[in-house]
Order: sequence, then C-alpha cells, then structure tokens
Amino acid sequence: MKKNIFLQNTNHGVHGVFKRDELRSTTRNYRNTTCHPCSSSVSSVVKYYSLLILLLIIIFTINSCASWGAASAEEYYAIGMAYYDMGKFEEAEKWLNRAKAKDKTKSASEYNLGRIAFETGRYDDAIKHFEAILKRDPVNVLALKAAAYTYIRSGDIEKAAALYDRVLALVPESADDGYNYALVLYAMKKYPEAEQVLKNHEFALLDNNDVLLLYARAQKEQNKPEAIDSYDKWLINNTDAQVRYEYAQLLEAQEMYARALTEYRLALDGLSSGSGELTKQDVRFTIARLLLFADAGSSDGVAQLQEAVADGFADTEKITGLLDDERISAANKEGIRAIITQLERAAAEAAAEAAAAEAAAKAAAADEPEVEEEAAEEEI
Repeated sequence: MKKNIFLQNTNHGVHGVFKRDELRSTTRNYRNTTCHPCSSSVSSVVKYYSLLILLLIIIFTINSCASWGAASAEEYYAIGMAYYDMGKFEEAEKWLNRAKAKDKTKSASEYNLGRIAFETGRYDDAIKHFEAILKRDPVNVLALKAAAYTYIRSGDIEKAAALYDRVLALVPESADDGYNYALVLYAMKKYPEAEQVLKNHEFALLDNNDVLLLYARAQKEQNKPEAIDSYDKWLINNTDAQVRYEYAQLLEAQEMYARALTEYRLALDGLSSGSGELTKQDVRFTIARLLLFADAGSSDGVAQLQEAVADGFADTEKITGLLDDERISAANKEGIRAIITQLERAAAEAAAEAAAAEAAAKAAAADEPEVEEEAAEEEI
C-alpha cells in the first residue's frame, strides 16, 4: 500500500531518526558519519576549508604511493566522506564505491552511499543500499532506521512499519523510533496499535508535545473519552486552531455540547482570514449545526448559518442535509430552507451572468472580421 503521506493530517512530521551521538555509539564502522539522511550541508566556512585541506593531504599521500592500488580502503573512505561533508555528492559516490569493494569499509561505505542517494532524492537507490546492509546484517539498527525513514519518504508506509517494528524489538527504549513507528501506524489507520506503542514511552508523553498530540489523536480516532484529557494536556502549553477544532469534535461526540461550542468558537477566533484546510466558514457552519440541535428552541443556529453563508460557505449539500436531522425544530428547518433558496437564487443569477458574458464575448468575436473588412476598405 503506497501512500504519499505524510502526514498531511497529523500536523507534525517524523522525528529525526539518526542523531549524531547515536551514530558514534552504534558501531565503529559508522564513526565518520554525521547525521541522518535529512541532514543539512556544512554551513561553516571554516569547517569547509578544513575539510578541503584534509582532502588535499589525503590525496597527496595516496599520490605518493607507488600506485593507486596501494591506497587503503580507509583512505578511499576518508576521501569519500570529506567530499560528502562538503556537499560534493558525485565525487563522494566515486570514492565510496571504491571503498565499498573492500570488506573492511564495505558496510560504512554502503550506508553513506545510501545517505547520498537519499540526499539527492533517489529513494529507490537509497533503499537498495540500506537493504544490502540488512541482508548481511539483519540486526543493524542504523540501517534499519535509515531504510524505514526512506520508505516513509517514498510513501511505502507498510514496509516502514515492518522495519520500525524490528527497530523497537532491538532498542525498545528508543522514544524517537517509537514515535516514528506510531506515526506510521496512525497513517495506516491502526489507531489502537499506535496508541499502544506511544503508551510504552510514557515519559515522552510528559515531555514531548508531538508525542502527546499523536497519542491524543490516536485515542480520538477510537472515540475514547480518555482523549479529552490528552488534548487538555496538550492545549495547556500549545495553541493551534486545527487541534482545538479536533478537540471540539471529540467533545461533541461525547455529547458535551456546551464545552464543544466553547472550543469551536475559540478555534474560530484562532483562525486567520486566509484560506487553509480549516476555514472560518467551515467552523461557522459547524457551530451553526451544533446550535441547531443542541439549542433547538433558539434561532441562534439559523443566524449562525446565515453568517457562515455570508462568509462564503456555499455547500448546499451539507446545508440540505440538516433538513434530515430529526433533532432540529420545524421552525429552524424553515429558516434553513430560506437559506437554501437564497443560495440557489444566487447560483442561478451567477450562472445567468456568466452565460450573458459568454454570449457577449462570442458576439464581439463575430463582429471583429466585419470591423477589419471595413478598415481595409477605408485604406483602399
């Protein structure tokens, strides 16, 4: 199952999976690597020139040998990584491929060739390099993480999930990998599994806003009342209209209408006037819908619906659907019908104006040849 996730609906992305210190401690073969495949290029001018000087020294040393064959695999690898750190990926690949031919630097070179492929957007090539390492060493945590992260970027979330499962079996204490795995499970709509993975890292739920929000969302998708507390905790230190809107939806689903109405209004206040996934008119419609059945004896719902329409809400299908809700009073349904009639009339007028404009344009186009003929006759 391939999807371009990632996570358009989660409001956060994958945590950095290969930290600098982790690379140093995982295995000696990777002691020269710097960060995960998404690392930025070297920004320090001083470091750049230091690498350049080091590179020249190494190349000079190799040139001093009787032949290129006398150079060691470590020297090839060092040159490749120097070019990598300078952002010269094509040159780096050339030297790392030489180093890869030697057993001593095979895995480290393969891994960094995968990083280069990732950096240059060649995800299929990157996966081949990481999978080659795993074929020789199935419990190589670094390669497992790299392959999982690359599968995420390529959109194959099922394979990413399987790899993260293997990572956590080897390093169950890793909160970052637990979060990434849960994020993949969430994208696969495996909400109970995502919640359980996050629950295994309870300390992260206290310290990390992304983890806590994903936990709340996984609970919400299961319609669990516990999600209310999780959203509450997140909203203590964070402000986001989309998240508050989700929270209001949860409260409404739990029939806590007064609190839901308050949160919907706060979400409305927090939205900018610009367009986005969640718009002011959409929230106004939601508030109107809730008022129409939660406060059926009042006309406030119809008034709010009129505001939504004035703000640009024009989904007549959704508005017409309100007429099927038995909780809405007959009087308010009359108000809804009047709004529908208003929208239909406006749509008909707009269509008539468009048709008239099109007819006028066609007529003008038809007159142009006659005008040109008259002009030509006058010139003669």
